[in-house]
Amino acid sequence: MQAFFIHATEVGDLTRIFLTKLEAMHVKAEPLLERIFKRKPKVKTGYEVIHNRLAIANEDEFLSNKINLLRIFEEALRTGMLIHPDAMRLVKINLDLIDDDMRNTPEARRIFLDLMLKHGNPERALRRMNELGVLAAFIPEFEHIVAMMQFNMYHSYTVDEHTIQCIANLAMIEHEELEEKLPVASSILEQGVNRKVLYVAMLLHDIGKGRPEDHSILGAQITTRKVAPRLGLKQEDVDTVEWLVRYHLLMSDMAQKRDIADPRTVRDFAKAVKTVERLGLLCVLTVCDIRGVGPDTWNNWKAVLIRALYRQTENALENGMEALNRENRGAEAKKALRSALHDWPRKDLQAETARHYDPYWQGLHLTAHVVFAGLLRNMTNDERSRRICTPMKTATQRGACFVMHDHPGIFARLTRVLWRLWAPMLSMHAATQPKTAL
Repeated sequence: MQAFFIHATEVGDLTRIFLTKLEAMHVKAEPLLERIFKRKPKVKTGYEVIHNRLAIANEDEFLSNKINLLRIFEEALRTGMLIHPDAMRLVKINLDLIDDDMRNTPEARRIFLDLMLKHGNPERALRRMNELGVLAAFIPEFEHIVAMMQFNMYHSYTVDEHTIQCIANLAMIEHEELEEKLPVASSILEQGVNRKVLYVAMLLHDIGKGRPEDHSILGAQITTRKVAPRLGLKQEDVDTVEWLVRYHLLMSDMAQKRDIADPRTVRDFAKAVKTVERLGLLCVLTVCDIRGVGPDTWNNWKAVLIRALYRQTENALENGMEALNRENRGAEAKKALRSALHDWPRKDLQAETARHYDPYWQGLHLTAHVVFAGLLRNMTNDERSRRICTPMKTATQRGACFVMHDHPGIFARLTRVLWRLWAPMLSMHAATQPKTAL
């Protein structure tokens, strides 16, 4: 499959060059007034615009400086233009110019990092560099994962494409371009993080895949010994990138495989993370990593788990591990509910706060506590009675709340209610989807 994807990319490049040549042969001259008044994009010396694409003015002069093999991608992002296929062909047949001397040049490091950090569209630059082989030439350790297929039920993309998708998600969260709200990740980025560390870690988090060793451990070794120092990162930043690559699956595993209502889970995670800064970086990386796996991988269930784990761990790191005490967490939850339901009679509030067992107060968000309190208020003792609140949508919580008296067959009744509520909507949604021919 890796060989197939590589050859498919070659076919795509040849097709692009061929179609551009045909376009140039048949293009018509623009009307006179349009040629006079149309604003032409300004490009730096050494480049020209051919059919609204960035082209190289003089090939020999371009190749006289190896760093120009990176500069052209920076100029393309700066001007917002596509790179002319002739220029792409020239870059691709001269990849041997990207050697150790060029990689260790401060200007080359600056350009590469700026492509991710400064021009607002790192996905476009990295994808074009990857297709032309420049990314693997500049970071030789990246070559092993180019077009590498991942044979499991989760990943929809090859490893290199998954990495680019992760960086694309990070950029969209930063620039608030996602339709879906990600309150925790967005707030972490708004408060300020070391963007260089975050983007480099995102680029390298799967670089160890495809080998017998644990890809997280191997990726951390590759990062700290080779790639991060070569990119000119300070030792402190190298250590943070190494830690993020080594533990990039930790938060996802903790949230989805362990009980986050158990203080021991949060305590163990907090001991591994150690600082709020690393917690924020790991949370954003985790969100982008999951979203980059496939178009439907990120869902509300994962969002709620990661959000809850982040907030509990942040509280523990800021206020001490004693904040994880079950009694303290339960007391704080009840206090928050009393504040939210300040207009309730004292008797009703006392009945609600005395009603539930400890894990209820520790495992659910205040939003759910308020909804359940409203459903349970004045509910009769008739076991057939039930109340439903659907949907529950806030900035942090989504879902439906159900209240029933315990009785034999409760799950069967609940399933029937769910089917009656959502089956018509699911059928309507399915009917609007395009049919796929097999």
